[in-house]
Amino acid sequence: MKLYLFHTPEQVPDAPAPDCAIAVDVLRATTTIATALHNGAEAVQAFSSVDQLMQVSDAWPAEQRIRAGERGGSKLEGCDLGNSPLDCTAEYVGGKRLFITTTNGTRCLERIQSAVTVLTAALVNRRAVVQHLLHTRPETVWIVGSGWEGTYSLEDTVCGGAIAYSIANQLRESSDAHGLGAIAGNDELVAAVSLYEQWRDRLLDLMYLASHGKRLVRLECFDDLKFCAQTDTLDLVPIQKEPGVLVKSYSNA
Repeated sequence: MKLYLFHTPEQVPDAPAPDCAIAVDVLRATTTIATALHNGAEAVQAFSSVDQLMQVSDAWPAEQRIRAGERGGSKLEGCDLGNSPLDCTAEYVGGKRLFITTTNGTRCLERIQSAVTVLTAALVNRRAVVQHLLHTRPETVWIVGSGWEGTYSLEDTVCGGAIAYSIANQLRESSDAHGLGAIAGNDELVAAVSLYEQWRDRLLDLMYLASHGKRLVRLECFDDLKFCAQTDTLDLVPIQKEPGVLVKSYSNA
């Protein structure tokens, strides 16, 4: 298994699709997706275009759909929710399909949707994603950060590093594999692991340093930051069922 990390969707190479691609948008799309599925959403359907989201969701029974839209951290007019995982309670999303568009995360998903297997990851479901990868052993894995409008983000990189760090440690303990050196496909992955090792006990502090974290602070989304900085709290893996549609799987599935 070789892991490659790309900081933004724009850095993903024009190469044959990998065995597994993982979209990461810690603040907040992939945290919201995992939370919605954990709390009983039937599926999450992601769109990079607001107009397309409205058109597709119009064909869905109103009582069985929720529209979540965000740009620049704020809720879009005409949507039921913005992009806060805390809004995705079991009472609200249970049994419904969440139609979502965000500034960065849904664009990232669209970029990698042709991979053989597509997952989403955040800090909250890091352990489940790691166990899924160790169970399925895809030969090539791309971890793709959503970034912010084409630029690097600390929170997505540290999440990618957290995934690789855990995989390397577990391989080292269970076999004769040489840890990180055995799985690192590019320099970016090694750097991401180093970032995680530096900040793993202070992830919330890192969120406050991150550019998008600062945007959320200006919007007074303090509870969202705390929630998104938690590690290994949700035991599920969002997996693509069809292009753009994510359903709940588990770490050993």
